[in-house]
Amino acid sequence: MAQDFDFDAMIERFRARARAVRQRGLPPVEGADRKRFIDQARVDFQDYAMIGDARWELADGVLTLTVDLRPQPENGG
Repeated sequence: MAQDFDFDAMIERFRARARAVRQRGLPPVEGADRKRFIDQARVDFQDYAMIGDARWELADGVLTLTVDLRPQPENGG
């Protein structure tokens, strides 16, 4: 399976999912349901964005995703 799988495409799908979460509208819900929806969207975005930022390595049949969680400098470098 690994030799036929496009890992870069997988990462791009997660990036697309993160963008979709950010762009989706808020359904007509109120109160506690609204808060739950917003909270879930925040978690979904975080999860998808982290995988979307990952670097991958395949070694001996083991896929390793590396996500750098260190804060980035505000001046861009």
